[in-house]
Amino acid sequence: MTALPYGSWPSPILAADLTRSSVRLSPGRMDAGVRYWTEGHPEQGGRVGLWRQGPNEPPTELTPEAYVRTGVNEYGGGDWTVQDGVVAYSSWPDGSVQVRTNDGATTELAPGGRFRYAALSLHREFGLLLAVREDHEVAGNEPETTIVALDLAETNPDGGRVLVAGADFYAHPCLDASGRLAWCEWDHPNLPWDSTRIVVAPLDSPADRTQVAGGPGISALYPAWAPDGALLYLSDASGYWNFERWDGSASRPLFSAPYDFCGPLWVLTPVPYTVIDASRIGCTWLADGVARLGVLAFADPGYAVVPANTVIPAKAGISQRDRWISAEDRPGTLTELGVTAVAADVTGTGVSTLAVLGYADRPAELVELDWITGQTTVVRKASEVDLDQAMISVAQPFSWESPDGPVHAWYYPPTHADVTAPAGELPPIQVWSHGGPTAFSDPGFALAVQYWTTRGIGILDVNYSGSTGYGRAYRDRLRGTWGVADVRDCINGAVALAAAGLADGKRLSIRGGSAGGFTTLAALTTSKVFASGISLYGIGDLETLATDTHKFEKHYLDGLVAPYPAGRQTYLDRSPIRHLDQLSCPMLLLQGSEDKVVPPSQAEAMAQAVLAKGLTADLVVFEGEGHGFRRAENIIKVAELALAFLGRVHGFRPAT
Repeated sequence: MTALPYGSWPSPILAADLTRSSVRLSPGRMDAGVRYWTEGHPEQGGRVGLWRQGPNEPPTELTPEAYVRTGVNEYGGGDWTVQDGVVAYSSWPDGSVQVRTNDGATTELAPGGRFRYAALSLHREFGLLLAVREDHEVAGNEPETTIVALDLAETNPDGGRVLVAGADFYAHPCLDASGRLAWCEWDHPNLPWDSTRIVVAPLDSPADRTQVAGGPGISALYPAWAPDGALLYLSDASGYWNFERWDGSASRPLFSAPYDFCGPLWVLTPVPYTVIDASRIGCTWLADGVARLGVLAFADPGYAVVPANTVIPAKAGISQRDRWISAEDRPGTLTELGVTAVAADVTGTGVSTLAVLGYADRPAELVELDWITGQTTVVRKASEVDLDQAMISVAQPFSWESPDGPVHAWYYPPTHADVTAPAGELPPIQVWSHGGPTAFSDPGFALAVQYWTTRGIGILDVNYSGSTGYGRAYRDRLRGTWGVADVRDCINGAVALAAAGLADGKRLSIRGGSAGGFTTLAALTTSKVFASGISLYGIGDLETLATDTHKFEKHYLDGLVAPYPAGRQTYLDRSPIRHLDQLSCPMLLLQGSEDKVVPPSQAEAMAQAVLAKGLTADLVVFEGEGHGFRRAENIIKVAELALAFLGRVHGFRPAT
């Protein structure tokens, strides 16, 4: 083994490898034995295309000239769907809805422009495409969101027929065979992980509504109809997002467990589970931050069901499994599949579905998954980069205590097959704070992590207080404490890692994007723990964010910080730009020029203020990029800039 200082190790991963032969994959859908999925290509400016593969056929892109994407809620989701070979998708950037029929012909079903469409749901038996629609030309200072029906037999120049209106937000409209419409809705100031409602109404009389689940303090999400006419959905009434079933008159839990069976509804993607049949759900859940896949059976044939309120006499010799129970007490059973994934994204219907599985030691894969046998068939790999197993840093769970309880993170140690560090040297560490802040970092393999660890730089990826995946109580730790609890957790995580002898306490840096960028900037202006920081489209001024952001997050800060403007002083107190007197280290600021979530003015104001103080602040604005970087050349540039920046700060010379 060659001994070289941490940070200067020669890596087999180039910055260009972060985009070369790399794609973003959707979980996709099976439709009559045909596979459909989307791929996002950084080398094509981040363009997303829709792909198809029939039995014994090669994969074929259906939209080579189109960009499949929607801007609803700015984060989009649910931008395509398929039924019986007919495909509908939202086209970017015009926002129109296109329909591709079995003969390959593509026509515009509804115009874009003032309208945006998401959560698309085809119902050919009714001749309709359902969608959540935003109208950006209504009176007022924010778009109007409704559920609309688009007629498949003709064009819809007026943007479709409005079925449901009145709430501030909608998600996942769907029809059952009898014409009942179900959907999810919520209102300001709530976000969908705070309080929502699941509602059912007749298609021909949507005003005749029945609230099935949800309400104040309950997040009920992702409704889907089962073949027997029951409605399935997820609710965190128990403290975790668990499955419930509505039979037309009442709801009951299907399986209560201290696990989240879904994540936060940031994007309007299809429901994150598979309706196998009337009594089984293919699902994924998080246990200690690691994904598990299995089948939830909620009509167990091992039990004999009798009418409600029937008195069952005790019988000697009858086992617990064979006992008689009443229908409303019938429990579900959860059987885990033997799949080695640590992260999973599923959807669809039937025994077979397409899923994106993430692994600890190799790139993610799009697979066809058989829920009964657990067998998987690889359809597409997220990356073709072939990395020696001895070079791969595998996530290790790492936790420490806080006033609110334990905090969880993933630690990726520097790893190399042929190089080690000089005796006695400890590695520089980047603390990563994810976006959201209601999000979650999984332990799946990411080339962006290995880019650093193969160079001798460790990563501590923190699921700070407020992250999802650990139940509602963990998520609610951040209510009213954003800029306090998350910052404390990241600082204490770095200190704990150094105390464990896994990091050089003088070469700690922090990095984050969006909300994670705010945590990064706040940590740099409230402590002396970090020697540097990297903010990607981060938030420097909370008051500006509260008054200059988009509809979806317009009142997000009411719960995270304080109601505005009544709590204005709290916004001022927690804004990093107002605490630059405590800043003593350099920072790198990376920003997209077209960002509608965190306007570029935030990064520009932060950089000007830091420079005025006489400190180093490198600001790079990427033209044409929004909230997140999609173009290959910019993803490469970000990696190169960050490596050079840390090399200067921490005193190592990156290998060429």
